[in-house]
Amino acid sequence: MKIPDRRIELFTGTGSEDRFSGPATGDERAMIVAMLDAQRATLKLKCAGLGPELALRSVSPSSLSLLGLVRHLADVERRWFRAVLAGDDVELRFSSAAVPEGDFDGADPEAVAESWAAWHDEVAFAEAFVAGAPHLDVEGHDAWRGTVSLRWVLLHMIEEYARHNGHADLIRERIDGAVGV
Repeated sequence: MKIPDRRIELFTGTGSEDRFSGPATGDERAMIVAMLDAQRATLKLKCAGLGPELALRSVSPSSLSLLGLVRHLADVERRWFRAVLAGDDVELRFSSAAVPEGDFDGADPEAVAESWAAWHDEVAFAEAFVAGAPHLDVEGHDAWRGTVSLRWVLLHMIEEYARHNGHADLIRERIDGAVGV
């Protein structure tokens, strides 16, 4: 058996090669949306093939788990696209002022399907919102940042996913040894 030169050669997950195939030049909106799509696909790839194992924690004392990341990112999508940009009066699905770490602390193996469904619902809402927005300068108000544009939210979402996908790399490797980008 040949020893791989790079860690990426160890990862055989379906869809790994196609994630970053969006445009590298041209329209700003198309490039930003493609990059966010790639980050979302990376989260799915990091969780592929796992069921209840998604709830396994990284290392003590951390509460990080892949399921917690899915739930957290569902709440992040919901907050920025539904509450801030669309102006919908909605509560977060998993965390709240009373339970600020509910996305991570409440992540048990029985919640896998419900959590993925919530994430898919929020991503679908966000994708429809972005597709229907006339331009990237659409604005919303956030108590933390003040006035934000759709452009800023998309860029922030890329950062949010990229940071947490780094966590997902380490958690997945700890669960079953799967590695990759």
